[in-house]
Amino acid sequence: MQETALQHIDIQTFQQNLLDWYHTNKRDLPWRKDQDPYKIWVSEVMLQQTKVDTVIPYFKRFMENYPTVHDLAKADEQDVLKSWEGLGYYSRARNLQNAVREVVASYNGEVPSDPEALGALKGVGPYTKGAILSIAYDQPEPAVDGNVMRVLSRVLKIEEDITLQRVKKRFESLVRELISHEEPSAFNQGVMELGALICTPKAPMCMFCPVQQHCRAFAEGIQLELPVKKKAKKQKSLPYLALLIKNKDDQYVIEKRPDKGLLANLWQFIMVPANEVPIHQVEDWVKQEYGLTLTLKNKKGKLKHVFTHLIWQIEIYEAETTEQKVTDDRLRFVPKKDLKDYPFPVSHLNMMRYL
Repeated sequence: MQETALQHIDIQTFQQNLLDWYHTNKRDLPWRKDQDPYKIWVSEVMLQQTKVDTVIPYFKRFMENYPTVHDLAKADEQDVLKSWEGLGYYSRARNLQNAVREVVASYNGEVPSDPEALGALKGVGPYTKGAILSIAYDQPEPAVDGNVMRVLSRVLKIEEDITLQRVKKRFESLVRELISHEEPSAFNQGVMELGALICTPKAPMCMFCPVQQHCRAFAEGIQLELPVKKKAKKQKSLPYLALLIKNKDDQYVIEKRPDKGLLANLWQFIMVPANEVPIHQVEDWVKQEYGLTLTLKNKKGKLKHVFTHLIWQIEIYEAETTEQKVTDDRLRFVPKKDLKDYPFPVSHLNMMRYL
């Protein structure tokens, strides 16, 4: 199959067209200032599921706070999560810090250039491994993300479902055949850049494409039909009541989420599962669950927060308590002015306007 996909393309000319375009048109991004493997690693982790424009200020701030692997390794996890606050997919930050600690402990603070050692680090999948090896270490390793699969599915007319693991493996094999051994860093970044700027999902600018002459999808007028991607499963919707609980000292009750699973180790206002607890039982439920006595007050608003496979439908209520101490280890009383020091998920950051 691989030979069939590549038999129509002049690989050397394809490489040259792509590289010439990339060197002329590449964006000035902060992680492209040098080939520091740590900076490239951080940027690639941040860029997963997140747009470049969103990542840039986070990356700059993160590098100011943790300029080296040693700084990140010894940092408090809560501070790291606070630096990540708003980027989402917080397991990325925890995995990154755990992997960096392993780099410091096992590799004297040097990000491994060996594919096996690098790939064994926590959270370093095939894409991140390929990006670090090719961009930082100039190794001709594939780095296949959604942009790369979209570009190559069109150029090579690959009509298989790109959500399948075996198809992604096929793209990795194809990149191994296509990649420039002289400039693997520029080649991989060039394909990604092409996908981001020209070969976009819905309105590809084919007239400006440097590899248009090689593109089978363009030749056949089917570029909008590729890549083939099965529809995602419908997201599950869960209703919650979020409680903004205040005592007479103007302190609010916040809860630390479990250290595993969704939004692990972030802080939130108490969330009551509304499909299990009727509104008239909320006070009793909180007393039973957390040992906290409260009086439920007015509804303040509502919001919807969308995760990849899940939607939270949240109604926000204010509540009062006469208590000044908590007996549950998950909870903490925090003055309003100090809430900014804790890492919250975006949904709960958005609730703070109601305080």
